[in-house]
Amino acid sequence: MPRLPETRTLLLQVLAYGLFALMLGYFSNRPVYSRLDPGQALITLSFNHAGQRLEECRRYTQEELNRLAPNMRRPMSCSRERVPVHIEILLDDRLVLSKDFPPTGLAGDAASVIYYKVTVPAGRHHLRLRMRDNREGKGFDWEREARVELDEAENFVIDFREEQGGFIFLNENGGTDS
Repeated sequence: MPRLPETRTLLLQVLAYGLFALMLGYFSNRPVYSRLDPGQALITLSFNHAGQRLEECRRYTQEELNRLAPNMRRPMSCSRERVPVHIEILLDDRLVLSKDFPPTGLAGDAASVIYYKVTVPAGRHHLRLRMRDNREGKGFDWEREARVELDEAENFVIDFREEQGGFIFLNENGGTDS
């Protein structure tokens, strides 16, 4: 007779684990959630970029070098601070973003962290990206225009890599330059 309680316990455990597995399977897909409304797409701008130094480096005069200790004599004096990076996004000639991203770091000497998301209607669009990272604060140093086809619920990611020529698109269709 001692085996009967063990069998009942085992069956109850199997039933409890089975019920838990069914609930886990059901709630892994339900309720259905979409972070975007139907007919919408997402444009994500995500990268780090260092603007120019706030002040140009200047060469020390011989008199200034003589006043410094021998181990402190470097030929140039360079400010560590950097200018903010200004980004503009135009979608179908409508300004979606115009913002300055300040440099990070305790002394404002590190790269600006650019992260921005905007929800847009899916479909064909004319996308224009502009970035200014100069100390004059005029014009744009980097630009890219493209016709892009955004699918419903697509996350269209834009990166920036100076060594690859500027703005790059990290999705499958990538748009075509216009």
